[in-house]
Amino acid sequence: MAADNISPVTGFILAGLTDQPELQIPLFFLFLSFYVVTVVGNLSLITLIGLNSHLHTPMYFFLYNLSFIDFCYPTVITPKMLMSFVSMKNIISYAGCMTQLFFFFAVSESFILSEMAYDRYVTICNPLVYTATMSPQVCLPILLGVYVMGFARAMAHTACMGRLTFCANNLVDHFMWDILPLLERSCTSTYVNEPVVFVVVGIDIGVPTATIFISYALILSSILHLSSTKGTSKAFSTCSSHIIVVSLFFGSGAFMYLKLSSLLPMNLGKVFSSFYTIVVPILNPLIYSLRNKDVKIAMKKTLSKKSFS
Repeated sequence: MAADNISPVTGFILAGLTDQPELQIPLFFLFLSFYVVTVVGNLSLITLIGLNSHLHTPMYFFLYNLSFIDFCYPTVITPKMLMSFVSMKNIISYAGCMTQLFFFFAVSESFILSEMAYDRYVTICNPLVYTATMSPQVCLPILLGVYVMGFARAMAHTACMGRLTFCANNLVDHFMWDILPLLERSCTSTYVNEPVVFVVVGIDIGVPTATIFISYALILSSILHLSSTKGTSKAFSTCSSHIIVVSLFFGSGAFMYLKLSSLLPMNLGKVFSSFYTIVVPILNPLIYSLRNKDVKIAMKKTLSKKSFS
């Protein structure tokens, strides 16, 4: 790259989700409504679990943290995305870029989901040792490990991005400061960054996916040995909400990152990115509230207490 094509870049222009003017305002209100539902839904679930003692179990302890993560990382992304629909030029500073990259905690969600799968395995396959296996002394270090993995991922990507020099062409064809489109704007070699991306994403997706598949394989084996139809139905009901959430999150995330760029146009890539960064955090509280009997009971009790107060 010629020296005159390289200059210090202090900010980037985010192209946004679409360049079609007629779609800007409808998409603004669509994603604004998504964000409002995300905030209200996840904060409501956090409050509900906190106020109801019968939900103070390992499963809901992890669900509490899942809702916290689902509230946090869309908050890092969505406000800037909304600006892209109403601004002529959506500029983000280099510091803002690094902040988005560092505080994007979607990886922590993948590990939380894997721990919830393990919790379901212990509940169904080893109920007699559930209290000891999923005690607070076990769950708290597990949760700490989840956030440590998120922090390690953030440090790895931020450090690798910090070594790059970016071209004078600072237009990023995305609605957020994502890793893959940003590598395209680098004027220096990305030979370190690309392996880091695939290794880190491979771990972030591979380890939780393996844990989830093994847990559900053991659960399925246990269910098949149940003679009672009622017991089988209850086991499937216990796992159904989690299976739906896992499928949505890992399906969209894996398709976005674990692919060859030549096989997926950037416009389609942005759609998948918006799905797992904005749409999935909305669906989680809805799925767990609409399909979960304990949450429904807790909601009715909380609302009845408020009506009588």
